[in-house]
Amino acid sequence: MSGYRGKKVLICGGSKGIGRSLAISLAGQGAHVVVAARGQEALDETVDAMRAASEGETSLGSVVFDVTDMAQVTAGCRAALDLLGGLDVLVCNSGAAFTGAVEDVDVDTFEAMMNLNYLGHVRVVHALAPHFKAQGSGDICLVSSMLGFLGLYGYSAYSASKFAIVGFAQALRQEMGLHGVGVSVFYPPTTETPGLEKENESKPAVVWALESDSGWNRIYTADQVAGAILKHIARGKFEGVIGSDSKLIFVLARYFPGLTRYFADQDLKKAIAKVAASG
Repeated sequence: MSGYRGKKVLICGGSKGIGRSLAISLAGQGAHVVVAARGQEALDETVDAMRAASEGETSLGSVVFDVTDMAQVTAGCRAALDLLGGLDVLVCNSGAAFTGAVEDVDVDTFEAMMNLNYLGHVRVVHALAPHFKAQGSGDICLVSSMLGFLGLYGYSAYSASKFAIVGFAQALRQEMGLHGVGVSVFYPPTTETPGLEKENESKPAVVWALESDSGWNRIYTADQVAGAILKHIARGKFEGVIGSDSKLIFVLARYFPGLTRYFADQDLKKAIAKVAASG
């Protein structure tokens, strides 16, 4: 029997990609699930897929709100609590990426990345923290990125916002732990999602070369990552990754940062040389 059967779950950023896969998997495991995002049409499609996967005995629905707007977040979270009749698991998965060298990315984009990727998580947690504290139980999972512990060329705006999530999660873990609420952070690698397709539309040539030729950059499906996130939450561990490749990078970055930077720099030099040769 699934450990999520009967659990009440809210997934922010739940209409596409990893969030959508999480929602469908949870519905199939007998959880009560509400997905949140900005677009009603995509949410409706996800809810239909959830219903198709479920056994018909669960409460499934959606709420529309923009995580960059606190008023919308507050109202949306209240609506989600009403739909579910409570909340056991919160997954903050909203986010987007924009790549480019620092001088090629305007400051407004840096602000937008922080506002969406980092503060979007903060707003949702802020709105729901009183519920979790009063309940005295539950799990909050904040989705960061592998670039949330290892910054690389072209991802200065994105990586900074994902690093911020980790610092927030570390402090939140202690605060919520005093009330019996678990907090965790998960670091997805490159994942096949609509968000990745959007990101690739403006990706600089050097970043393309860096990612395509790197032996470190294995691409996972959204379903694979979603499955790993659900196992991670169930284990009750603070940090989680997927696959032996991600685990190796995580260990190297944590315990051998100088060596990790050396390997990253060598990959960057090769990418630059490849772009120069082809241009």
